[in-house]
Parts: sequence; C-alpha cells; structure tokens
Amino acid sequence: MALALTAAFALPARAENPSAQEAPKPAPIPIPTTQPQGVNIKILYVKENRQKELPLSLLDQPNPDDGIAGAKLGVADNNTTGRFLNQTFTMDVLEGDIDELIKGATEKLSGGDSFIIADVEPDSLLKLSDALAGKPAQIFNVGNPDDRLREEDCRPNVMHTAPTRTMLADALTQYLVWKRWPNWLLVVGPSPKDQLLADAYRRSAKKFGAKIVEERQFKIDTGNRRADGGYEQIQQQIPQFMQGAKDHDVVLVADEDEVFADYFPYRTWVPRPIAGSAGLVPSSWHPALELWGGTQFQNRFKKLTGRIMRPIDYDAWVATRAVGEAASRKQTSDFKTLRDFMHSPNFDVAAFKGVATSFRAWNGQFREPLLVSTPKHLVSVSPQQGFLHQFSVLDTLGIDKPETKCKAYTQ
Repeated sequence: MALALTAAFALPARAENPSAQEAPKPAPIPIPTTQPQGVNIKILYVKENRQKELPLSLLDQPNPDDGIAGAKLGVADNNTTGRFLNQTFTMDVLEGDIDELIKGATEKLSGGDSFIIADVEPDSLLKLSDALAGKPAQIFNVGNPDDRLREEDCRPNVMHTAPTRTMLADALTQYLVWKRWPNWLLVVGPSPKDQLLADAYRRSAKKFGAKIVEERQFKIDTGNRRADGGYEQIQQQIPQFMQGAKDHDVVLVADEDEVFADYFPYRTWVPRPIAGSAGLVPSSWHPALELWGGTQFQNRFKKLTGRIMRPIDYDAWVATRAVGEAASRKQTSDFKTLRDFMHSPNFDVAAFKGVATSFRAWNGQFREPLLVSTPKHLVSVSPQQGFLHQFSVLDTLGIDKPETKCKAYTQ
C-alpha cells in the first residue's frame, strides 16, 4: 500500500516542465564595493476603463485593483533588493479612457516615468505606443492576449507579459495530446474574442496532431442566469445543445469573457471532460500554485492585498520585476541601458516557474511555462514532456521565430 501511495503522489511530477532542472540559475546580483548615488526608478500603471459583462460566478467578480495589486507587490519586491543598491522604485497609477491615459502618460514621461504597464484594449495599446514612439518609454502589455499585437501589429516599444491566445491554446493542447485525448468537440461563443480563441485552438490542434471532430456555435442567453429557476432552464438547454454530437474525448469551450463556459461541466449529453474556458483551463498563474516558492509568493500577495492573486496580477508583477531585475544587474536608472538589457539574450528574471524566463527577441513576448489547472488545483505545467524544440522548449508555446510576422523587432 505504501508503494502504491508513493507512486500516486509522484505522478504530477511527470507532467512538469522537464527543463525545470536543466535551467541555469541566474547569476547573483553583484554588490558594489562602494555605495552608488541613490537613484529613483519610476513605473507608471495605466488602466483603461472598460465595460464588461459580469462573469457567471460571483467568485469571479473583478477587483478594482486587478493588475495594479500585482504591480504594487513587484515594486515592494524591487525595493527589497534596491535597499542594498541604493535604488528606490515608485509607481503611479492612471485610470480613464485611452485619450486621458495618453495625455497623462505623456506628462508623466517628462517626469521620468519611462516604464509603463498597460492594461488596455488592443487598439488602445497601439494608439498609446504610437503616441509615445521615439520617446524614452518602454510599455509592458499585461492586459491583452491578441497575437496580432506581437505579430503584424507589433511595436518596438512594447513588450508583452500577458501570454497570447496561441500560447494558452498550445499549453492546453500539449496536455490533452499527452493524455491521448486528441478528439475534440469545439464549442465557440459569439463574440469576436471567442472567434480568435477558437482560431488559436484550431491552429494548435493542427500543430500537435489533435483533431476537432465537430464545431458548434453557442448563442448566449443570459437573461435568466441569476433568476429563480434559471438553473433548471440551463439544465435542459445544455444537454439539448450537445445532443447528436460526433464521438469526442473532450468538449473544448471557447468563451474568453467567461459568460457561458461554466454552464457546461456536468451538463453535457454524454459524460466528457470540459476544457478551455472552463473545467481544465490554461493560464499564466493559479492561486493554488505551491511549487517553486509559490506558497510564500502567494502569501506575500495576500498579506499586501487581502485577496488571492489572479493571472493579470501575476503578469503585472512580472513586468515590474523585469524592470527591477534589469536595474539591479546594471546598477543604473539609465533608460536606454535598462531597455536594451531587457531585450538582450543575457536577460532573465526569476518568476516562480522553476526555469529562467525571458523575452523573445523577435516580438517582445515573455516566454514562460504555463499552468493547466482546475478551479482549485494545479493539474500540470506545459511544455509537456516529449514536445521538443531546437533552442528552448518554452518556444513550443505560441508563435515561434520562423512563423513570426513582426517586422518592428528586426529593423
């Protein structure tokens, strides 16, 4: 019995990123023999006001400080190291529509806020980056997964810590293929974001040898979702919607705004696992992650904010820490020095993922392992074992260098 229990508890390790033990440890931060003159490095967080339909679950209601809280923890972490190097990090926050944000960012830029964390819509990000083109500004996209922002619409002054849709789709696909669940029924919502997410899953299925046996379009009727008896209507609607489907291993749901996907678990016509936007979900972070110092990291965030860390908080923390890591290693606040170092192949940042993480040289995308999780528990970490790459297994997730359409980073 003891042997059986040992084997059972050893299973999750098989799905972890095999490069976790192979990654070189970052070089220690050099401590100067003479104390440098004190410097202040300013970070600006800009958040666009947006109207979104509320998610299905009351547990998923957005927090007013989503993203901002993660950046605040990053500033605190930067200052912990900065005390030894006579460096101080501060952060300003601007919220409003994109025109207000551009005006405010331009004014802050003149005061030294050169590192800008942006949680804005895709077109707003392009408008912001174009408005600051040629100025000493490095923008970090933490709020948007659009692949086009890293590809045909990439900008040289934008780096991306939010994972792309193709990265998230590849992370989930690798696990489903590893499990030998290659046949999918794809359910797609009506929004343009749902269509883009479905495109990412179609691409990923072709890339890794999975098969979408059938696709169905789901029409959202949210009028009764919180009404008495609404659950009874859903209990009838979902099985009827799923009747007569071709044989499949998994129901893959594309619902980026989280307005209907949670209806599907335990309501399908035939018993099948749900994945994608509900059930088994890929993400950059999960509040139950305990590996690689994750418990201590999560506890520090909860102590600071009083809540759990969400993926956008993590993405904002990474952006802030990237600035801090560059400053600590270069021991300067000079914008060009720090920007060039973050873009260089010598840069990496410890991100509680078990491997050294960095930015892709061809489009500025943060390369990292991604988590595959249920609502309460980590299931696996991608890249999965057996998915190889000639340079970095992390580049099996998302659009690789030979595929890129980004020209701005090569000029």
